[in-house]
Amino acid sequence: MNLHEYQGKSILKQYGVAVPEGIVAETPGQAVEAAKTIQELTGTKFWVVKAQIHAGGRGKGGGVKLAKSLEEVETLSDRIIGMDLITPQTPPAGKRVRKVLIQQDIFYPGKSEIREFYMSVLLNRKIGRSMIMYSPRGGMDIEAVAEETPDQIFTEEIDPRFGLQGFQARRIAFNLGLEGEAFKNMVKFVGSLYKAYVGSDASLFEINPVVKSSDDKIFAVDAKVTIDNNALYRHPDIAQMRDLTEEDPIEVEASRYDLNYVKLDGNVGCMVNGAGLAMATMDMIKMSGGDPANFLDVGGTANAKRVEEGFRIILKDPNVKAILVNIFGGIVRCDRVAQGIVDAYNNIGNINVPIIVRLQGTNAAEAKVLIDKSGLKVHSAIALEDAARLVNEVLR
Repeated sequence: MNLHEYQGKSILKQYGVAVPEGIVAETPGQAVEAAKTIQELTGTKFWVVKAQIHAGGRGKGGGVKLAKSLEEVETLSDRIIGMDLITPQTPPAGKRVRKVLIQQDIFYPGKSEIREFYMSVLLNRKIGRSMIMYSPRGGMDIEAVAEETPDQIFTEEIDPRFGLQGFQARRIAFNLGLEGEAFKNMVKFVGSLYKAYVGSDASLFEINPVVKSSDDKIFAVDAKVTIDNNALYRHPDIAQMRDLTEEDPIEVEASRYDLNYVKLDGNVGCMVNGAGLAMATMDMIKMSGGDPANFLDVGGTANAKRVEEGFRIILKDPNVKAILVNIFGGIVRCDRVAQGIVDAYNNIGNINVPIIVRLQGTNAAEAKVLIDKSGLKVHSAIALEDAARLVNEVLR
């Protein structure tokens, strides 16, 4: 589950990570009041107005602006709230901005140089360990840094038996070129960031930039946070942060029926049971000349109702030109799936795309009889090769 920046920062604060003072606002009027409150707390004369959407690159898209007066806070908030913000990480049409974060500007002048770093904590799946990835060259162009100067990207692998060690945090601060008070504050920052990552069961904490202010404080100026969905039952407070308006509405609907659905850009809808079978099915569709339009896993206990809802969800995608059902009946009975297909066809009505059905496993023979006697325009296949051939034929 992805979080908004302001939500991620609220978690960071709980674990002692320093973040700039900020208040979220949904109207220009609220933004001005937020700016006044922040000024009373910090004495700041400038504020940053930041669009809150689940996407990076907001600054490049015009979603992050510096306001040098309360009038500018109101003007910029009015401009950003309601805009369809387009960034390298949004769909082509962009994402609608419904709220902004009014944040204290921490780029104030002082005794030492202001510096920006990059830091993230994430799982390295190759070795089965979490790691801290960091760079002394943070900011909006971190992707270019990774591509053009990979020697400026450092990693610190963390043994889960011992957790983050003090010498590792100190090595990070050293590689970032810090010394004195800034060095000490960075060591503390790294330790607190890792505690937030572990304590919230996150799969990603990305801070870009981490800023060393002119008085040697270390701030998390931004926060991109992803929480492991499988651990949300342990964090009901975080689960309540879910923003359904930021998610694909079809995926949200699928989750209501415990269907694992991910929309893709192809033309062949897929309905399978099991992630491994789904991947194999999508490969087969590609080899047959089509492109998968979705990943839809009905699960190991699929019944007629869930199969029907699966069809309804797939058919919401106007790009779907055919549907392939590929079910292996282990726990699930194929005849129940077949009945679900028949019921869905009759209940939905006006299904104008061809449907190819391959059912193998428990009660597969009975399932084929149900499909063949239904009188519906459903193509039945036994072998995987037959299903692939049928996909190729119906797409011609």
